[in-house]
Amino acid sequence: MTQEIVLDDQQLQALLREDVPMGDLTTSALQLETKQGRIEFSARYDTCCCAVEEVARLLSLKGLSVELYHHSGSWITAGTLLLSATGSTATALACWKICQNLLEWSGGIATASYQLVTAVHQSNPNAHVACTRKNTPGTKRMSVKAVRCGGATIHRLGLSESVLIFAEHCQFTPATPEQLVARAKTYCPDLNTTVEVSSIEAALIWAKSGVDILQLEKFSPDKLFQCRLQLAEQGKVPLIAAAGGVNLENAAEYATCGADLLVSSWPYQARPKDIQVRFYPHGNVDV
Repeated sequence: MTQEIVLDDQQLQALLREDVPMGDLTTSALQLETKQGRIEFSARYDTCCCAVEEVARLLSLKGLSVELYHHSGSWITAGTLLLSATGSTATALACWKICQNLLEWSGGIATASYQLVTAVHQSNPNAHVACTRKNTPGTKRMSVKAVRCGGATIHRLGLSESVLIFAEHCQFTPATPEQLVARAKTYCPDLNTTVEVSSIEAALIWAKSGVDILQLEKFSPDKLFQCRLQLAEQGKVPLIAAAGGVNLENAAEYATCGADLLVSSWPYQARPKDIQVRFYPHGNVDV
């Protein structure tokens, strides 16, 4: 997944057209169209890199010769060269910012995901991190790739492939938890059924229904621990997912207190990881 190009050629070209709709006015005004050169992209900070393949593909589509030194999902140190491209300076200048933006933005999400997974596994190697679908609209493909580059999984790609029962669903039916879970399992026998609860009392009720995963919404780590103890006293304990406000500051505590799965949107809020771009002219640079 991490090395797969998740944006097709048309999407990559569209990103460039949005930034350069009618040519690069500055490059034309300075009469640089015939110049040849090299563009390099390096990490300014330690980073879990992402979007390297997409950037390489876009540069190749525009006729540049690309050298790729690291793949998405690699943890690299500050100063490491990610990729370079040689050819038309005008083309490299036109592609410069969109390529930099892709690397920085997705690298921020990938790095945050990596940090979250690392913190969780240090506390509980058996716990997992899954990111929500609360990404910026229009960015799902790259957001998913970035999350996976960092070692996390996706909680739900969308509404079409998973069953997650919310209180909002339940208010439209008088059916009991047992009836609702039975309906879900009959309709989707090959999928886990998850229910979100906001209290220990609700968790205890739904645990008797045969639900596979209890998603504890905005439980503190201590409350999650108490919930797990009471579920164990009651009998079978479903998979426990902590959701709502899970971030780098509290992830390790949630894992220690018994969360099997930590569901988080926090990586999507990460600051971009700066990428340094350098240009080197080839041949004659006289006017």
